Amino acid sequence: MTTRILHVSAGARRRDSVSRRLAEDLIAALGQRDGDVRVTQRDLIGGLPFVDETWAAANDMPDDERSPEHRDALSVSDEIVAEVQDADVLVIGAPMYNFSVPAVLKAWIDMLARARVTFRYTADGPEGLLQGKKAYVIVPSGGVPVGSPADFATPYLRHVLGFVGIADVEFVGARGADRDDGTALDDARARIAELVHLAPRAA
Repeated sequence: MTTRILHVSAGARRRDSVSRRLAEDLIAALGQRDGDVRVTQRDLIGGLPFVDETWAAANDMPDDERSPEHRDALSVSDEIVAEVQDADVLVIGAPMYNFSVPAVLKAWIDMLARARVTFRYTADGPEGLLQGKKAYVIVPSGGVPVGSPADFATPYLRHVLGFVGIADVEFVGARGADRDDGTALDDARARIAELVHLAPRAA
């Protein structure tokens, strides 16, 4: 059975990118473990549209009432939602910028979080509709360790992914990996090996 991986890259660099390098290492490790994988790439370096008035109106109305303009406003969101729906595993490269996530990753989340599509409200509260998936998040940072009081990125990502139903989330930190002697990268790769070993594929 093929493991379907969605790789979301939110780093600003294409070259010398720690988040991209470690995400590739993680995907390779998953390939070694599972054998048959299919990878879909969603590179956010070129930017995404932001939620605006037309998008919000289109999202709120029934599908059969949407005009061509409304459908066009939702087209990128529809692609993003479909990619996540199709994936078994998400690998997200999310370098920490100014204590939180890159702006383009927040835009991706805004395109993904859609009432009645990826979550719904029930009498018992909100329910995520993207259940049964696993997410690995690569989080390189400068001076802020993952899990520290100044880390506003990983709690947010854990919460928002859980909100749409992706509750199984693991983080791989890499503090200072762009400027040390390679120790941070080695530690991150050891963490990747540990996570992949401890998360065998379900039969």
